[in-house]
Amino acid sequence: MAARRPVVLHVIPSVAARYGGPSAAVVGMCRALVLVGVRAAIATTDADGLGRLPVDLETWTAHEGVESIFFRRRLSEAFKWSPGLSTWLRSHVSDFDAVHVHAVFSHSSIAAGQACRRAGVPYVVRPLGTLDPWSVRRKRWQKRALLALGATDLLAGAAAIHYTTAEEQRLAESRFPSLPHGVVVPVGIDDSCFDVAASTTGSREPYVLALSRLDAKKRIEWVIQAWHRLADVAGNGSWRLVIAGDGDPACVARLRSLAARGPSADRITFAGWVSGDRKRALLRGAALFVLPSHQENLGLGLVEAMACGVPALVTGGVNLGREIEIVQAGWRVPDDPGAFTDALRAAMSSDEEREGRGRKARAFAERFRWPAITAQLVDLYDRVARMPGAMPMSSVRGASDVGSLTTTRL
Repeated sequence: MAARRPVVLHVIPSVAARYGGPSAAVVGMCRALVLVGVRAAIATTDADGLGRLPVDLETWTAHEGVESIFFRRRLSEAFKWSPGLSTWLRSHVSDFDAVHVHAVFSHSSIAAGQACRRAGVPYVVRPLGTLDPWSVRRKRWQKRALLALGATDLLAGAAAIHYTTAEEQRLAESRFPSLPHGVVVPVGIDDSCFDVAASTTGSREPYVLALSRLDAKKRIEWVIQAWHRLADVAGNGSWRLVIAGDGDPACVARLRSLAARGPSADRITFAGWVSGDRKRALLRGAALFVLPSHQENLGLGLVEAMACGVPALVTGGVNLGREIEIVQAGWRVPDDPGAFTDALRAAMSSDEEREGRGRKARAFAERFRWPAITAQLVDLYDRVARMPGAMPMSSVRGASDVGSLTTTRL
């Protein structure tokens, strides 16, 4: 008789598309898990920026093919406070063998950790790169307060910390050396990304693609500034820069203004938010994908581009960068705008080099197919579900020593 598959609840602040990779990843993850017999469900809020998702509340529904339950986000776009979600979690986490918590510094995550520890349900935390030293320094006072108010207990009480790259684990544990056991399992991408390999060598108008949520963290301004600097590069006249994505209106306005104030303004296109077939077509047609983020624990758009056979140019803050560099699936440069510009010039100058690295990028992306990843997740859930009950709240180390985030210990 086949062993019973675990029943797993995924808790995340929101699944709205505007929040980028984390929202897409949890939906894809649950779909893939269901295909192998795991009952995977999502509990979340209706947050969608300053608006709300048009979903039924406080009842099970199908969201993009995944069993989901939504609760009203009452206050704070950043924290996404939802008393309805926390009340439901206290009553229902015991219905599940394990809970997968996505995010750290959010009300849904802290509430899920509290509910699991009270009920003795083991849980896994996926920090989404928020424990990276660079991320910890952003809004440090708010994070210091949240560590004291429950985020430290959330992390300390976890059965495991789920990282999506080895570099994410290394950086998190360098800042927080007493974190629970870490497990590296990547998130996957849709198989449709592998259907057609990109080939743009003969294109009359090759383009560089920057596709991400438009946020200061992504440093899209580096791409625009480099593009203007390369206006006079021989052969550059046929190239275009395509910036796809959306974000805070003020950030988008700044980027558009920067793009318009330079010699290459007529060769920069803002494509806006893209998804589905339009997104895949944009990825497949690109000659080069660029991601100069301050910090990126994975980057779904990056992996999707590589699956399409598009080489990538990334900076040191992208956690996959070291692996991309080792297998020559693209280029990794230091966190310096001059180095980024030089690498962009070099990448654009050689069709042969881009093609070779594009083939290696596609091979590298094979590891992000869902079937291999779900096997690792099921093994993780099986091991977690067999653990003794979650640590009671009284035994979890507190946050009394978080006076400075540079020396915080959990």
